[in-house]
Amino acid sequence: MVVTQRACPARRVPSGEPTLIPEGQFITINQSLGGNYTITFQGNMLRIDGTDADAIGQEPEVLNFEDNGSGDIVEEQVWQALDSVFDPEIPISLVSLGLIYNVEIDQHLNSVRINMTLTAPGCGMGPVLVSDVKYRVELVPNVDLVEVDLVFDPPWSRDMMSEEAQLEAGLFF
Repeated sequence: MVVTQRACPARRVPSGEPTLIPEGQFITINQSLGGNYTITFQGNMLRIDGTDADAIGQEPEVLNFEDNGSGDIVEEQVWQALDSVFDPEIPISLVSLGLIYNVEIDQHLNSVRINMTLTAPGCGMGPVLVSDVKYRVELVPNVDLVEVDLVFDPPWSRDMMSEEAQLEAGLFF
């Protein structure tokens, strides 16, 4: 059991609904995979992003995105943010798993629209993954709005994984 050292943003599992854990609260860390933490607080299962790990006495993941001063969203930074989101059950990035289908940037609205899928349509962690994607992409300079659409066409298959991800998952024979 640990005590929160500052107010800490979190997301409910499995709904992905944002919540805030106040400073000085007792929590239990259940799992740490892919840089994020699954915790229990007041009987609720929550997910804390690795960038907020200092709030629970852990080493925070540092994501540095430099603002180039143009006022534009840099697509490479959006992809870096996406590549920092890991599947909670298989600690492999969503990009390497082939779950990110499309990224559209609207520079006039400072928005990013992402089409992504899940490894299985009935995946109970879908809303949590969507909230993880939003949270990380919102860290990119000049991003004001992130919309994530879950799509299931085409259906995901392991052939969409990078070779490195297949090796890491033990699927390369």
